[in-house]
Amino acid sequence: MSLLRQPILLLSRSGRVKELISTLPVSSRVVAGYVPGETAESAVAATAELVEAGLTVTLDYLGEDTTDLAQAEKTVAAYVELLEQLSARGLGRQAEVSVKLSAIGQSLPDADGTTGQRIALAGARQICLAARNAGTTVTLDMEDHTTTDRTLEILRELRKDFPETGAVLQAALLRTEDDCRALAGEGSRVRLCKGAYLEPETVAHQSRAEIDKAYVRCLKILLAGHGYPMIATHDPRMIAIASSLASRHGRARGTYEFQMLYGIRPAEQRRLAQAGETVRVYVPYGQEWYGYLMRRLAEKPGNLALFARSLVAKQ
Repeated sequence: MSLLRQPILLLSRSGRVKELISTLPVSSRVVAGYVPGETAESAVAATAELVEAGLTVTLDYLGEDTTDLAQAEKTVAAYVELLEQLSARGLGRQAEVSVKLSAIGQSLPDADGTTGQRIALAGARQICLAARNAGTTVTLDMEDHTTTDRTLEILRELRKDFPETGAVLQAALLRTEDDCRALAGEGSRVRLCKGAYLEPETVAHQSRAEIDKAYVRCLKILLAGHGYPMIATHDPRMIAIASSLASRHGRARGTYEFQMLYGIRPAEQRRLAQAGETVRVYVPYGQEWYGYLMRRLAEKPGNLALFARSLVAKQ
């Protein structure tokens, strides 16, 4: 898988491949399996279906590394519109939103390194207010290690007025056990994932075994704490370990949740929900779906055969 990951990610820059994937029947069906659409309406429709199946949802308006102020403002407006639609459909209690700070201005170039932070914080406040008005919450997605401290800084500021704001921590990073201890307090919502970024060995575990062990150590900290752990994994071993740890620490169902990506292990999502667990599905949408899809393919290269047959047939 490591040999395939880099070439697949390079394809994420190809407009020609994006066009083919968008239009060919086989590949477009795979796209729809991971991203329900480009509009808020399509995202809300997918949310309603998942809620009907007993699942909860977090929605991500795709886009990151925005270096244009107008685009950052457009992204904030898209989240506000989405939250208004969720509220109008009565889905506020079952669906929240996930926000990448780089999508709302954190990466904007500036002279002193603070302008992007101020813009992202202001945009995040608008989204948090809209979420509260809709009866739901916001979780700040985590990006590569260079943004971790700045993201946690904005989290601290937001929690002064919006203490329900969720955090994301990546077990692959060497620092994350300490961050788990710092964020395991009463009422703190923390999503723990393994991490999707290629990080240097100076800041991150490198092997799958090391990352798995770190994930378990972080799980132990969060489930022994007083916060609300959000266990983001598709790994059957991690799900079993998390369930065991929750039981060991006397955790009632509903004091933590499992999270999985839209289109990945849907049967397992429903199995856990039917067993009484809270399961939240991460639903991405928007026009910037191509880079997201390529990352999912890099994680699950088995789908490459479908794309390869489509692309070869088109030539």
